[in-house]
Amino acid sequence: MAYMEDPHLEFLSKCTNQELDGLVNCLVFDKDGKKRYTEELSSNKKYIRHQPEHSMYWQEIAAEVQCFGANSLMTVFRGGKGVKYQEILFDVCSHMKVKLSNDEKKYLPIAKIEEKLILNVIEKALSKLSPEELEKVAEEADIKISAMKSMTPQILLSTFITIFNSGGFKSYQLTLILANTILKAMIGRGLSFGGNIILTRSMSVLTGPIGWAISAIWLLIDVSGAAYRVTIPAVVQIAALRSRFTNNITPSLPHFKDGGIGL
Repeated sequence: MAYMEDPHLEFLSKCTNQELDGLVNCLVFDKDGKKRYTEELSSNKKYIRHQPEHSMYWQEIAAEVQCFGANSLMTVFRGGKGVKYQEILFDVCSHMKVKLSNDEKKYLPIAKIEEKLILNVIEKALSKLSPEELEKVAEEADIKISAMKSMTPQILLSTFITIFNSGGFKSYQLTLILANTILKAMIGRGLSFGGNIILTRSMSVLTGPIGWAISAIWLLIDVSGAAYRVTIPAVVQIAALRSRFTNNITPSLPHFKDGGIGL
């Protein structure tokens, strides 16, 4: 396993140990807490020497992501190197039926493509919910929307997109809430950071209808290839990590107190 220089993973060098913890666990352990048969990170000398100080071996973490995203046989021919993150992200998007034009692949920032992936998962889940359940999702996510009685998946999704496009703290908070929801449903554990900052509420929506809907989607993905059980949650983790930097958020934020992230 060798790290291939990757401009879209270099930001991991600036992440805290706590932020990297979830990504490391995703790469090393499966949903049942057992080590993955194909992982190599836990046997790496730097991992053994430094963990849980994950920032000391961020390149090895990045290399593990790259190798999981590559065909194992081709990794051997590459001298133990995988593929760059952009290729992994495109592959995950294709597998999740996220439509990307050639222009989007060429010019859209990686963070925006990650947002499209997260919104795609959420859109599929929202489409399965009743108006009452949609209102509950908005309430639990602290999103204030007028005319709540006419709530539809399109209205809620449109609000998510508007918040993403606005950038800043609200966009960061929403990214973490949605990523946490997806990860909880997919692998049984959410983000390992932001608990005292963003995710201060006990969000029953994680185990409610939207969680069930995402779990159903995940079960369909599970049967199509073991690698995706790692790469999809890993990409969601990376998207959440990147959001702090794209939205210029510092690691030590005060508790969120303004009463909601809605418009």
